[in-house]
Amino acid sequence: MAGALTAGAGRGGITAAVQAAGGRLIVHAPNTTAGTKATAGDVTEAASAPEPLLVETDDGLVHLRPVRVGDRTSVIEVFVPESELSEGTARDLWTLIGIALVLVAGSVIVVDRLARGAVSSARNLVQAALRVGGGDLGVRIQPSGPRELAEAGYAFNRMADRLVTSRTSEREMVADLSHRLRTPLTALRLDAEALDPDDTQIGQFSAAELDRRRGIRRIRVAIATLEGEIDQLINTTRKAVAAQVAAAPEVGVCDAAEVVRERMGFWSALAGDQNRQFQIVGASTRVPVPVARPELAAALDAVLGNVFRYTPQGTAFEIGLSRRDGWVALRVDDAGPGIPDPERAMKRGESDQGSTGLGLDIARRAAQSTGGSVSLDRAALGGASVVMLIADAEAPPKQASRFGLIGRLTRERETIRRRRSH
Repeated sequence: MAGALTAGAGRGGITAAVQAAGGRLIVHAPNTTAGTKATAGDVTEAASAPEPLLVETDDGLVHLRPVRVGDRTSVIEVFVPESELSEGTARDLWTLIGIALVLVAGSVIVVDRLARGAVSSARNLVQAALRVGGGDLGVRIQPSGPRELAEAGYAFNRMADRLVTSRTSEREMVADLSHRLRTPLTALRLDAEALDPDDTQIGQFSAAELDRRRGIRRIRVAIATLEGEIDQLINTTRKAVAAQVAAAPEVGVCDAAEVVRERMGFWSALAGDQNRQFQIVGASTRVPVPVARPELAAALDAVLGNVFRYTPQGTAFEIGLSRRDGWVALRVDDAGPGIPDPERAMKRGESDQGSTGLGLDIARRAAQSTGGSVSLDRAALGGASVVMLIADAEAPPKQASRFGLIGRLTRERETIRRRRSH
């Protein structure tokens, strides 16, 4: 209707526009207010207002819109009854209620899912903490849930890693206890054995000689007592650590050649003091084995400790490392008197020398953890030959055969010596 008035439509055009709008329009010519649902003042006010005017009545709502044509202003009046104003309100209300219920239900579901995730994350963290408290240090959790719980999960994993590191350090210390204590004690015992006899029952001795021999006896008794205390300490610690290792064995890969070079750097000082000639064969290239470095070092130290303890000073020895047929052979030969009863020496905790039996037991445990074995034989040097057969970490393991691999290694060593002698 506003467009028709602005375009200057005549009475017929205005009548057609009113009918097209539904017949509820009233067009007030300038300065006329006849037939209005509002008051004459409202129509006059709307004619001079820049914006449409809304007027509430008892039975509805009146919309007054001014339309300026030239210097004259007409007012278009539209009346909307109260019944039409509230038509569809109930439907819209129920629609809004339905939307609100859907939103509430969706919010409850979302909150429930979030709460379930948080509770599940907290429950997993509690269960993992209880398992670690029970001694299972291999437990790790997947951090999840809210940010705070996820951070707690990462912190828990770091704590577990630190505990494993601490346990590994403790095992390294225990495994290293044998050579740390026995090496200086062996040197002390050998020096004490080189002293004069301590017998005071046969012969006539001066007071000074008696005191000197009694002092030598006290030194030897003290060394024997200290050896017994060390044996007891090793046996006690060994039982506790063996149970821990059996429950959660440590896995890893190390370079056997590097371990041999590093440990011989330690033993070379004592070998020089005792005038022992030694040779290292086959440790110049990388030889990976599926044994944790501390365990392999402890096994090698235990076997070398037996060489230093049970062979005379000046006895030569040799360490050989070879790799063939999916196996790695770590061999320790000496030129000593040998082992009279190899079968008995291989039994757990038994020795002809009165020791704790720790040496071969540590070596056997390290080799058997990879499916290998430990064997004793007569060495090419004339003494004992201890061979640890360990699986090759980079080759599929095959059936171990000492007479195959070790026998060939022995023949190769003899060929090398013959070539050097010529």
